[in-house]
Amino acid sequence: MEAEGAAVWQGAVLGGILFWLLSASYLNVTRKLRSFFQPWVSRHVETETPIILQIQSYGFGFLDALFSLLSCVVSVPFYTAFLPLLFWSGHGKLARQMTLLMAFCDYIGNCIKDVVSAPRPASPPVKRVTATKDEEDNALEHGLPSSHTLNTVCLSGYLLHYVLIHTQIQGAYATYLGVSLVCVLVFLIGLGRIYLGMHSVVDVLAGLLIGLVVLAFWLMVDEYVDSFVISGQNVTSFWAALSFLLLFAYPTPELPTPSFEFHTAFNGVALGIVTGVQQTYHQFHHGNVPRLFSSELTIPVFVGRMLLGIPTILIVKFCSKALAKWTIPVVANTLGIPIKSTSYIPTLNGSVTGKKSDKLKQGYMQKLLSQHKAFDVDTGIRFIQYAGLAWSVVDLVPSLFHT
Repeated sequence: MEAEGAAVWQGAVLGGILFWLLSASYLNVTRKLRSFFQPWVSRHVETETPIILQIQSYGFGFLDALFSLLSCVVSVPFYTAFLPLLFWSGHGKLARQMTLLMAFCDYIGNCIKDVVSAPRPASPPVKRVTATKDEEDNALEHGLPSSHTLNTVCLSGYLLHYVLIHTQIQGAYATYLGVSLVCVLVFLIGLGRIYLGMHSVVDVLAGLLIGLVVLAFWLMVDEYVDSFVISGQNVTSFWAALSFLLLFAYPTPELPTPSFEFHTAFNGVALGIVTGVQQTYHQFHHGNVPRLFSSELTIPVFVGRMLLGIPTILIVKFCSKALAKWTIPVVANTLGIPIKSTSYIPTLNGSVTGKKSDKLKQGYMQKLLSQHKAFDVDTGIRFIQYAGLAWSVVDLVPSLFHT
């Protein structure tokens, strides 16, 4: 009976997403929403240029370095590197919740970016500081909302919630101090995005508001999601189908951006984490596993885990990519699906213009409905390589720890 009930609600969820996909494409929802929001946001971005210039007028080298560093600390690459260490330190529940929340934030934020397709502050006159390759890629995305602000609100807010609920750090003073630190961090991140010329005030405020809404929603469903992942019915098959649909349930931006690439990667990460945890929860991720600083998991042991784990997941990522580059074209050709590749497989790039911007993914629902456009296999390759990487973090590497 329980299995039948699970199948019903899972089918309803997947069916609802598919219905929305077809309806939104047929009704051209993205273009209608864009025509409503984009002019308003663009006007604010333009009128707020003097505010950005005024903030930047107080700038000097130290602030450039400070805000660039803060942006790196709350960036997607940082979280991608940090979350495996959280799993391996014994904090499995926090790690999987943060991973799924990060994937959810990434999807919501990037969807809104590409629906609105609002510009970033004009540079010049605004000085845009891009200290890392990641920041250069971020600058290619549309503006509203500020993903850094949104992610900081959600992840730091959830981390505070977890610490206050699941640890012995409790009491009014601890709550006040924690909330104060989170508020200061969010303020500095938002101010830094404006100072670096990456966002306008309206982008940061939108990121703050959306982040608060997403965080409030996640705090209502996190226990249900976690219970489903570790002990639900049809977990792997449901999440695989959900991940596949989410590759198509994405708006076509007005101009090509890397936002869809970021979504594809974290969509794969979520699938890999869910699949691995669901299979190995009772072996490696239950509530009684040794945690860092305990007698069973000392700092030297944890360092050893990092020295073994990090090279292993990088090897798995490389092998997953190589396997996907070989299998996806074979399957597509067998099924008669026209394909192309804009970066991963040079022999398949004949149908593209060769411009760098053309490799930025867009319009997947339109591609699904059109029989005359080739599918870009880079999407599948990226999805599989990050799913393989995430699976190795929670399944393969813990197995090596225990051999």
